[in-house]
Amino acid sequence: MKARLLTAFVTGSLLLSGCSVVNFITPYKLDIPQGNEITAKQVALLRVGMTRSQVRFALGTPLLTDPFHKDRWDYIYRDSRGGKVKEAKNFVVFFNENSLVRWDGDYLPDPKAEPAEKTQPLPPSNDNLLMPIDPSNPDSKIIEVKPLMNEGF
Repeated sequence: MKARLLTAFVTGSLLLSGCSVVNFITPYKLDIPQGNEITAKQVALLRVGMTRSQVRFALGTPLLTDPFHKDRWDYIYRDSRGGKVKEAKNFVVFFNENSLVRWDGDYLPDPKAEPAEKTQPLPPSNDNLLMPIDPSNPDSKIIEVKPLMNEGF
Protein backbone atom coordinates (compact mmCIF):
# COMPACT_ATOMS: atom_id res chain seq x y z
CA MET A 1 0.00 0.00 0.00
CA LYS A 2 2.79 2.39 0.91
CA ALA A 3 4.67 1.45 -2.27
CA ARG A 4 1.66 2.30 -4.44
CA LEU A 5 1.11 5.55 -2.61
CA LEU A 6 4.80 6.47 -2.95
CA THR A 7 4.78 5.53 -6.66
CA ALA A 8 1.64 7.63 -7.27
CA PHE A 9 3.14 10.57 -5.35
CA VAL A 10 6.46 10.45 -7.27
CA THR A 11 4.69 10.04 -10.63
CA GLY A 12 2.33 12.92 -9.87
CA SER A 13 5.13 15.22 -8.76
CA LEU A 14 7.16 14.42 -11.89
CA LEU A 15 4.19 15.16 -14.10
CA LEU A 16 3.47 18.44 -12.34
CA SER A 17 7.11 19.51 -12.46
CA GLY A 18 7.03 18.92 -16.22
CA CYS A 19 4.43 21.67 -16.53
CA SER A 20 6.89 24.27 -15.27
CA VAL A 21 9.46 23.24 -17.88
CA VAL A 22 7.08 24.27 -20.65
CA ASN A 23 7.58 27.94 -19.74
CA PHE A 24 11.29 27.68 -20.58
CA ILE A 25 10.69 26.14 -24.00
CA THR A 26 9.47 28.83 -26.37
CA PRO A 27 8.69 28.43 -30.06
CA TYR A 28 10.80 30.14 -32.71
CA LYS A 29 9.40 33.53 -33.66
CA LEU A 30 10.05 34.82 -37.15
CA ASP A 31 11.59 38.19 -37.89
CA ILE A 32 8.71 39.89 -39.65
CA PRO A 33 8.80 43.39 -41.12
CA GLN A 34 5.20 44.47 -41.70
CA GLY A 35 3.62 47.48 -43.30
CA ASN A 36 4.86 50.10 -45.73
CA GLU A 37 8.58 50.83 -45.88
CA ILE A 38 8.63 54.54 -46.64
CA THR A 39 12.15 55.74 -47.52
CA ALA A 40 13.65 59.20 -47.81
CA LYS A 41 13.78 58.76 -51.58
CA GLN A 42 10.01 58.23 -51.70
CA VAL A 43 9.35 61.23 -49.46
CA ALA A 44 11.50 63.40 -51.76
CA LEU A 45 9.03 62.64 -54.57
CA LEU A 46 6.11 64.22 -52.70
CA ARG A 47 4.93 67.69 -53.73
CA VAL A 48 2.09 69.80 -52.42
CA GLY A 49 -0.84 69.58 -54.83
CA MET A 50 -0.27 65.99 -55.95
CA THR A 51 -3.38 63.89 -56.53
CA ARG A 52 -4.22 60.77 -54.53
CA SER A 53 -3.22 58.51 -57.39
CA GLN A 54 0.15 60.24 -57.73
CA VAL A 55 0.79 59.82 -53.99
CA ARG A 56 -0.25 56.17 -54.21
CA PHE A 57 2.19 55.72 -57.10
CA ALA A 58 5.04 57.33 -55.13
CA LEU A 59 4.43 55.74 -51.71
CA GLY A 60 2.32 52.69 -52.43
CA THR A 61 -1.08 51.75 -51.09
CA PRO A 62 -1.58 53.03 -47.54
CA LEU A 63 -1.90 50.48 -44.78
CA LEU A 64 -4.73 52.36 -43.11
CA THR A 65 -7.45 54.49 -44.68
CA ASP A 66 -9.83 55.60 -41.97
CA PRO A 67 -13.47 55.94 -43.12
CA PHE A 68 -13.99 58.71 -40.55
CA HIS A 69 -10.94 60.69 -41.76
CA LYS A 70 -11.08 60.36 -45.53
CA ASP A 71 -8.43 63.02 -46.08
CA ARG A 72 -5.76 61.13 -44.12
CA TRP A 73 -3.65 58.14 -45.13
CA ASP A 74 -1.49 56.30 -42.61
CA TYR A 75 1.61 54.37 -43.63
CA ILE A 76 2.67 52.19 -40.70
CA TYR A 77 5.85 50.09 -40.53
CA ARG A 78 6.79 47.61 -37.78
CA ASP A 79 9.90 45.43 -37.66
CA SER A 80 9.75 42.72 -35.04
CA ARG A 81 12.69 40.49 -34.16
CA GLY A 82 12.06 37.49 -31.96
CA GLY A 83 8.52 38.59 -31.16
CA LYS A 84 9.60 42.06 -29.92
CA VAL A 85 9.11 45.26 -31.90
CA LYS A 86 12.55 46.68 -32.73
CA GLU A 87 11.51 49.47 -35.07
CA ALA A 88 8.24 51.31 -35.50
CA LYS A 89 7.64 54.10 -38.02
CA ASN A 90 4.45 56.06 -38.69
CA PHE A 91 4.08 58.28 -41.75
CA VAL A 92 0.90 60.28 -42.36
CA VAL A 93 -0.26 62.00 -45.55
CA PHE A 94 -3.01 64.66 -45.46
CA PHE A 95 -5.26 65.67 -48.35
CA ASN A 96 -7.74 68.44 -49.00
CA GLU A 97 -10.33 66.95 -51.37
CA ASN A 98 -8.06 65.30 -53.97
CA SER A 99 -4.97 67.43 -53.42
CA LEU A 100 -1.98 66.70 -51.16
CA VAL A 101 -1.67 69.32 -48.44
CA ARG A 102 1.06 68.07 -46.09
CA TRP A 103 2.83 65.00 -44.76
CA ASP A 104 4.44 64.17 -41.47
CA GLY A 105 6.08 61.29 -39.64
CA ASP A 106 9.03 58.96 -39.58
CA TYR A 107 10.56 57.26 -42.57
CA LEU A 108 13.45 54.93 -43.23
CA PRO A 109 16.77 56.32 -44.44
CA ASP A 110 17.64 55.78 -48.07
CA PRO A 111 19.69 52.56 -48.31
CA LYS A 112 21.86 54.01 -51.08
CA ALA A 113 22.60 57.21 -49.15
CA GLU A 114 25.63 55.68 -47.48
CA PRO A 115 28.57 55.66 -49.87
CA ALA A 116 29.79 52.21 -50.74
CA GLU A 117 33.42 51.38 -50.16
CA LYS A 118 35.28 51.47 -53.45
CA THR A 119 37.77 48.71 -54.05
CA GLN A 120 40.63 48.58 -56.51
CA PRO A 121 40.76 45.65 -58.91
CA LEU A 122 43.37 43.05 -58.11
CA PRO A 123 46.35 42.75 -60.44
CA PRO A 124 46.41 39.61 -62.57
CA SER A 125 47.96 36.70 -60.71
CA ASN A 126 49.31 35.07 -63.86
CA ASP A 127 51.73 36.88 -66.15
CA ASN A 128 50.76 34.68 -69.12
CA LEU A 129 48.00 37.14 -69.93
CA LEU A 130 50.53 39.92 -70.44
CA MET A 131 52.96 37.91 -72.59
CA PRO A 132 52.81 38.42 -76.34
CA ILE A 133 52.00 35.21 -78.20
CA ASP A 134 53.76 34.60 -81.48
CA PRO A 135 52.65 31.36 -83.20
CA SER A 136 55.55 31.57 -85.69
CA ASN A 137 58.16 31.52 -82.88
CA PRO A 138 58.79 27.97 -81.51
CA ASP A 139 59.91 29.37 -78.11
CA SER A 140 56.65 31.29 -77.62
CA LYS A 141 54.06 29.80 -75.28
CA ILE A 142 51.10 28.50 -77.22
CA ILE A 143 47.67 28.77 -75.66
CA GLU A 144 45.45 25.94 -76.74
CA VAL A 145 42.05 27.10 -77.91
CA LYS A 146 40.30 23.86 -76.99
CA PRO A 147 41.91 22.78 -73.69
CA LEU A 148 38.98 20.61 -72.54
CA MET A 149 38.67 18.50 -75.69
CA ASN A 150 41.35 16.11 -74.40
CA GLU A 151 39.48 15.71 -71.12
CA GLY A 152 36.33 14.38 -72.81
CA PHE A 153 34.07 17.39 -72.36
